[in-house]
Amino acid sequence: MLARSALLRAPVLSIARPPAAPARTLPIAHLRAMSTSPDAPIVPTDPSTVASPLGDGKFIQTAGCLIIGDEVLNGKTKDSNSNFFAQYCFDLGIDLKRIEVIADDEDEIVEAARRMTEKYDFVVTSGGIGPTHDDITYASLAKAFNLPLVHHPETLRRMWALTTPERRKELEAASQAQREARERMALFPTWKKEGDAKSEAIFVEADKWVPVVRLGGKLCVFPGIPSLFQQLLLALTPYLPLPPASSKPFRHLIYTSKPESAIAPYLTELQARVKKEGIRIGSYPYLYQGVHVSLIGHDVDRIRSLGEEVRISQS
Repeated sequence: MLARSALLRAPVLSIARPPAAPARTLPIAHLRAMSTSPDAPIVPTDPSTVASPLGDGKFIQTAGCLIIGDEVLNGKTKDSNSNFFAQYCFDLGIDLKRIEVIADDEDEIVEAARRMTEKYDFVVTSGGIGPTHDDITYASLAKAFNLPLVHHPETLRRMWALTTPERRKELEAASQAQREARERMALFPTWKKEGDAKSEAIFVEADKWVPVVRLGGKLCVFPGIPSLFQQLLLALTPYLPLPPASSKPFRHLIYTSKPESAIAPYLTELQARVKKEGIRIGSYPYLYQGVHVSLIGHDVDRIRSLGEEVRISQS
Protein backbone atom coordinates (compact mmCIF):
# COMPACT_ATOMS: atom_id res chain seq x y z
CA MET A 1 0.00 0.00 0.00
CA LEU A 2 1.02 3.61 -0.41
CA ALA A 3 2.53 5.08 2.71
CA ARG A 4 3.25 8.72 1.88
CA SER A 5 3.67 11.34 -0.81
CA ALA A 6 5.36 14.71 -1.00
CA LEU A 7 5.15 17.67 -3.36
CA LEU A 8 8.29 19.77 -3.47
CA ARG A 9 8.68 23.18 -5.07
CA ALA A 10 12.27 23.76 -6.05
CA PRO A 11 13.71 26.32 -3.61
CA VAL A 12 16.19 28.97 -4.69
CA LEU A 13 19.17 28.30 -2.77
CA SER A 14 30.73 26.28 -29.95
CA ILE A 15 33.17 26.17 -32.98
CA ALA A 16 36.63 25.39 -34.31
CA ARG A 17 39.37 27.62 -32.93
CA PRO A 18 42.85 28.58 -34.19
CA PRO A 19 45.95 27.21 -32.44
CA ALA A 20 46.45 28.57 -28.94
CA ALA A 21 48.78 31.47 -28.34
CA PRO A 22 51.73 30.58 -26.09
CA ALA A 23 51.17 31.21 -22.40
CA ARG A 24 52.92 34.31 -21.05
CA THR A 25 53.23 35.85 -17.63
CA LEU A 26 54.03 39.29 -16.26
CA PRO A 27 57.11 39.87 -14.08
CA ILE A 28 56.48 38.39 -10.63
CA ALA A 29 58.26 41.14 -8.69
CA HIS A 30 56.21 43.86 -10.38
CA LEU A 31 52.97 42.04 -9.71
CA ARG A 32 53.85 41.40 -6.08
CA ALA A 33 54.35 45.12 -5.60
CA MET A 34 50.93 45.77 -7.15
CA SER A 35 49.32 43.16 -4.93
CA THR A 36 50.44 44.82 -1.71
CA SER A 37 48.55 48.06 -2.40
CA PRO A 38 45.82 48.42 0.25
CA ASP A 39 44.07 51.40 -1.33
CA ALA A 40 41.03 49.84 -2.98
CA PRO A 41 38.30 48.30 -0.80
CA ILE A 42 37.73 44.55 -0.76
CA VAL A 43 34.16 44.24 -2.03
CA PRO A 44 32.38 41.85 -4.39
CA THR A 45 32.04 42.72 -8.06
CA ASP A 46 28.94 44.86 -8.65
CA PRO A 47 26.42 42.58 -10.46
CA SER A 48 25.21 45.55 -12.51
CA THR A 49 28.65 45.73 -14.16
CA VAL A 50 28.52 42.10 -15.34
CA ALA A 51 26.64 41.94 -18.63
CA SER A 52 24.61 38.91 -19.61
CA PRO A 53 26.78 36.92 -22.02
CA LEU A 54 23.73 35.38 -23.68
CA GLY A 55 22.24 38.69 -24.79
CA ASP A 56 19.28 40.75 -23.63
CA GLY A 57 16.17 38.78 -22.80
CA LYS A 58 17.94 35.41 -22.94
CA PHE A 59 18.54 33.19 -19.95
CA ILE A 60 20.37 30.00 -19.07
CA GLN A 61 18.45 26.91 -20.13
CA THR A 62 21.06 24.14 -20.26
CA ALA A 63 24.16 23.32 -18.24
CA GLY A 64 27.12 20.96 -18.07
CA CYS A 65 29.51 20.04 -15.26
CA LEU A 66 33.17 19.09 -15.71
CA ILE A 67 34.92 17.54 -12.70
CA ILE A 68 38.70 17.60 -13.20
CA GLY A 69 41.05 15.50 -11.13
CA ASP A 70 43.06 12.30 -11.12
CA GLU A 71 42.20 11.92 -7.44
CA VAL A 72 38.52 11.47 -8.29
CA LEU A 73 39.21 8.90 -11.00
CA ASN A 74 41.56 6.84 -8.82
CA GLY A 75 39.15 6.78 -5.89
CA LYS A 76 41.19 8.90 -3.48
CA THR A 77 38.59 11.68 -3.42
CA LYS A 78 34.82 11.30 -3.51
CA ASP A 79 33.20 13.92 -5.73
CA SER A 80 30.31 15.81 -4.14
CA ASN A 81 30.47 18.96 -6.25
CA SER A 82 28.60 17.49 -9.21
CA ASN A 83 25.75 16.43 -6.93
CA PHE A 84 25.55 19.90 -5.39
CA PHE A 85 25.56 21.47 -8.86
CA ALA A 86 22.81 19.11 -10.01
CA GLN A 87 20.61 20.18 -7.10
CA TYR A 88 21.47 23.83 -7.77
CA CYS A 89 20.40 23.55 -11.41
CA PHE A 90 17.17 21.73 -10.56
CA ASP A 91 16.25 24.33 -7.95
CA LEU A 92 16.71 27.13 -10.48
CA GLY A 93 14.96 25.48 -13.41
CA ILE A 94 18.17 24.85 -15.39
CA ASP A 95 18.32 21.60 -17.35
CA LEU A 96 21.61 19.91 -16.42
CA LYS A 97 22.46 17.81 -19.47
CA ARG A 98 25.83 16.26 -18.66
CA ILE A 99 28.31 15.56 -15.87
CA GLU A 100 31.80 14.35 -16.79
CA VAL A 101 34.83 13.40 -14.70
CA ILE A 102 38.17 13.67 -16.50
CA ALA A 103 41.85 13.42 -15.63
CA ASP A 104 44.34 16.23 -15.08
CA ASP A 105 45.22 15.98 -18.75
CA GLU A 106 45.52 19.01 -21.03
CA ASP A 107 44.09 17.38 -24.15
CA GLU A 108 41.07 16.04 -22.27
CA ILE A 109 40.36 19.37 -20.59
CA VAL A 110 40.66 21.27 -23.88
CA GLU A 111 38.37 18.87 -25.74
CA ALA A 112 35.72 18.72 -23.02
CA ALA A 113 35.69 22.48 -22.42
CA ARG A 114 35.25 23.27 -26.11
CA ARG A 115 32.56 20.64 -26.60
CA MET A 116 30.53 21.61 -23.55
CA THR A 117 30.64 25.37 -24.17
CA GLU A 118 29.53 24.72 -27.72
CA LYS A 119 26.47 22.76 -26.56
CA TYR A 120 25.37 24.32 -23.26
CA ASP A 121 24.56 27.78 -21.90
CA PHE A 122 26.32 27.37 -18.55
CA VAL A 123 29.31 25.13 -17.82
CA VAL A 124 31.21 24.78 -14.55
CA THR A 125 34.57 23.17 -13.94
CA SER A 126 35.73 21.93 -10.55
CA GLY A 127 39.33 21.28 -9.55
CA GLY A 128 42.86 21.77 -10.79
CA ILE A 129 43.42 25.45 -9.91
CA GLY A 130 45.84 25.09 -7.00
CA PRO A 131 49.59 25.90 -6.81
CA THR A 132 51.12 22.52 -7.68
CA HIS A 133 52.47 21.05 -10.91
CA ASP A 134 49.35 18.95 -11.55
CA ASP A 135 46.98 21.93 -11.26
CA ILE A 136 46.69 22.59 -14.99
CA THR A 137 43.08 23.70 -15.41
CA TYR A 138 43.77 27.40 -16.07
CA ALA A 139 46.60 26.62 -18.51
CA SER A 140 44.50 24.04 -20.35
CA LEU A 141 41.53 26.40 -20.59
CA ALA A 142 43.82 29.13 -21.93
CA LYS A 143 44.63 26.75 -24.77
CA ALA A 144 40.98 25.79 -25.22
CA PHE A 145 39.91 29.43 -25.62
CA ASN A 146 43.09 30.58 -27.41
CA LEU A 147 43.97 33.05 -24.66
CA PRO A 148 47.28 34.04 -23.05
CA LEU A 149 47.96 33.26 -19.39
CA VAL A 150 48.44 36.49 -17.46
CA HIS A 151 48.72 37.21 -13.74
CA HIS A 152 45.57 39.01 -12.60
CA PRO A 153 46.61 42.10 -10.57
CA GLU A 154 43.34 42.47 -8.64
CA THR A 155 43.45 38.83 -7.56
CA LEU A 156 47.04 39.28 -6.37
CA ARG A 157 46.04 42.42 -4.47
CA ARG A 158 43.17 40.64 -2.73
CA MET A 159 45.33 37.59 -2.10
CA TRP A 160 47.72 39.76 -0.09
CA ALA A 161 45.11 42.04 1.51
CA LEU A 162 43.14 39.08 2.88
CA THR A 163 46.21 37.32 4.23
CA THR A 164 46.56 37.29 8.02
CA PRO A 165 49.58 39.02 9.60
CA GLU A 166 50.94 35.65 10.70
CA ARG A 167 50.67 34.24 7.19
CA ARG A 168 52.33 37.36 5.75
CA LYS A 169 55.36 36.74 7.93
CA GLU A 170 55.53 33.19 6.64
CA LEU A 171 55.32 34.42 3.05
CA GLU A 172 58.05 36.99 3.61
CA ALA A 173 60.31 34.17 4.78
CA ALA A 174 59.27 31.86 1.93
CA SER A 175 61.52 31.07 -0.99
CA GLN A 176 61.06 32.63 -4.40
CA ALA A 177 59.75 29.32 -5.74
CA GLN A 178 57.17 29.07 -2.94
CA ARG A 179 55.92 32.62 -3.55
CA GLU A 180 55.69 32.01 -7.28
CA ALA A 181 53.70 28.82 -6.66
CA ARG A 182 51.18 30.80 -4.61
CA GLU A 183 50.91 33.53 -7.23
CA ARG A 184 50.36 30.84 -9.85
CA MET A 185 46.80 30.62 -8.51
CA ALA A 186 46.24 34.12 -9.95
CA LEU A 187 47.48 33.16 -13.42
CA PHE A 188 44.33 33.25 -15.57
CA PRO A 189 43.40 32.98 -19.25
CA THR A 190 43.01 36.68 -20.04
CA TRP A 191 41.44 38.72 -22.82
CA LYS A 192 42.38 42.39 -22.54
CA LYS A 193 39.70 44.09 -24.63
CA GLU A 194 37.39 46.07 -22.35
CA GLY A 195 33.75 45.03 -22.41
CA ASP A 196 34.51 41.70 -24.04
CA ALA A 197 33.12 38.66 -22.26
CA LYS A 198 35.79 36.30 -23.55
CA SER A 199 37.35 36.28 -20.06
CA GLU A 200 36.13 37.78 -16.80
CA ALA A 201 37.16 37.55 -13.15
CA ILE A 202 34.04 37.92 -10.99
CA PHE A 203 34.66 38.45 -7.27
CA VAL A 204 31.52 37.06 -5.68
CA GLU A 205 32.57 37.08 -2.00
CA ALA A 206 34.26 39.92 -0.11
CA ASP A 207 36.11 37.53 2.21
CA LYS A 208 37.55 35.37 -0.60
CA TRP A 209 40.37 36.45 -2.86
CA VAL A 210 39.67 33.76 -5.44
CA PRO A 211 37.27 34.95 -8.17
CA VAL A 212 35.04 32.92 -10.43
CA VAL A 213 36.81 33.10 -13.78
CA ARG A 214 34.31 33.02 -16.64
CA LEU A 215 35.46 32.24 -20.18
CA GLY A 216 33.51 32.74 -23.37
CA GLY A 217 30.58 33.98 -21.33
CA LYS A 218 29.67 30.38 -20.47
CA LEU A 219 32.38 28.41 -18.67
CA CYS A 220 32.94 29.23 -14.99
CA VAL A 221 36.01 27.91 -13.18
CA PHE A 222 35.66 26.75 -9.56
CA PRO A 223 38.01 25.19 -7.02
CA GLY A 224 37.57 21.54 -6.15
CA ILE A 225 37.29 22.01 -2.37
CA PRO A 226 33.59 21.25 -1.74
CA SER A 227 32.93 23.99 0.84
CA LEU A 228 34.54 26.62 -1.38
CA PHE A 229 32.86 25.29 -4.52
CA GLN A 230 29.46 25.52 -2.84
CA GLN A 231 30.03 28.97 -1.36
CA LEU A 232 31.25 30.49 -4.62
CA LEU A 233 28.54 28.83 -6.72
CA LEU A 234 25.75 30.15 -4.51
CA ALA A 235 27.36 33.60 -4.43
CA LEU A 236 27.58 33.61 -8.25
CA THR A 237 23.79 33.37 -8.56
CA PRO A 238 23.08 37.15 -8.74
CA TYR A 239 25.50 37.43 -11.68
CA LEU A 240 23.74 34.83 -13.84
CA PRO A 241 20.89 35.32 -16.37
CA LEU A 242 18.59 32.86 -14.65
CA PRO A 243 15.33 31.37 -15.94
CA PRO A 244 12.09 33.01 -14.75
CA ALA A 245 10.43 31.66 -11.63
CA SER A 246 7.85 29.90 -13.80
CA SER A 247 10.62 27.65 -15.12
CA LYS A 248 11.31 26.16 -11.71
CA PRO A 249 9.99 22.60 -11.58
CA PHE A 250 7.89 20.77 -9.03
CA ARG A 251 8.84 17.29 -7.89
CA HIS A 252 6.11 15.05 -6.48
CA LEU A 253 7.25 11.89 -4.68
CA ILE A 254 4.84 9.02 -4.02
CA TYR A 255 5.89 5.91 -2.14
CA THR A 256 4.45 2.48 -2.85
CA SER A 257 5.34 -0.80 -1.19
CA LYS A 258 4.82 -2.64 -4.48
CA PRO A 259 7.93 -3.99 -6.26
CA GLU A 260 9.18 -1.99 -9.22
CA SER A 261 8.40 -4.77 -11.69
CA ALA A 262 4.74 -4.68 -10.64
CA ILE A 263 4.32 -0.97 -11.37
CA ALA A 264 6.60 -0.82 -14.44
CA PRO A 265 3.84 -1.34 -17.08
CA TYR A 266 1.69 1.38 -15.53
CA LEU A 267 4.61 3.85 -15.35
CA THR A 268 5.52 3.16 -18.98
CA GLU A 269 1.95 3.92 -20.06
CA LEU A 270 1.82 7.02 -17.85
CA GLN A 271 5.08 8.43 -19.23
CA ALA A 272 3.87 7.99 -22.80
CA ARG A 273 0.61 9.73 -21.91
CA VAL A 274 2.21 12.83 -20.34
CA LYS A 275 5.36 13.15 -22.45
CA LYS A 276 3.93 15.97 -24.59
CA GLU A 277 3.21 17.94 -21.40
CA GLY A 278 6.91 17.92 -20.52
CA ILE A 279 6.30 15.79 -17.41
CA ARG A 280 8.97 13.27 -16.46
CA ILE A 281 8.22 10.05 -14.60
CA GLY A 282 10.87 8.24 -12.61
CA SER A 283 11.00 5.27 -10.26
CA TYR A 284 13.58 4.77 -7.53
CA PRO A 285 13.43 1.38 -5.80
CA TYR A 286 14.58 0.52 -2.31
CA LEU A 287 15.87 -3.02 -1.89
CA TYR A 288 12.98 -5.08 -0.42
CA GLN A 289 11.26 -1.84 0.67
CA GLY A 290 9.14 -0.59 -2.23
CA VAL A 291 9.55 2.26 -4.69
CA HIS A 292 9.45 6.04 -4.80
CA VAL A 293 7.67 7.29 -7.92
CA SER A 294 8.83 10.75 -9.00
CA LEU A 295 6.72 13.17 -11.07
CA ILE A 296 8.50 16.32 -12.30
CA GLY A 297 6.77 19.16 -14.14
CA HIS A 298 5.92 22.85 -14.06
CA ASP A 299 2.13 22.79 -13.65
CA VAL A 300 1.64 22.11 -9.95
CA ASP A 301 -2.08 21.35 -10.27
CA ARG A 302 -1.43 18.81 -13.02
CA ILE A 303 1.37 17.22 -11.00
CA ARG A 304 -0.89 16.97 -7.95
CA SER A 305 -3.63 15.37 -10.04
CA LEU A 306 -1.25 12.79 -11.50
CA GLY A 307 0.16 12.10 -8.07
CA GLU A 308 -3.31 11.29 -6.79
CA GLU A 309 -3.84 8.99 -9.78
CA VAL A 310 -0.61 7.14 -8.99
CA ARG A 311 -1.50 6.89 -5.32
CA ILE A 312 -4.95 5.41 -5.98
CA SER A 313 -4.03 3.12 -8.86
CA GLN A 314 -0.96 1.65 -7.21
CA SER A 315 -2.23 1.25 -3.65
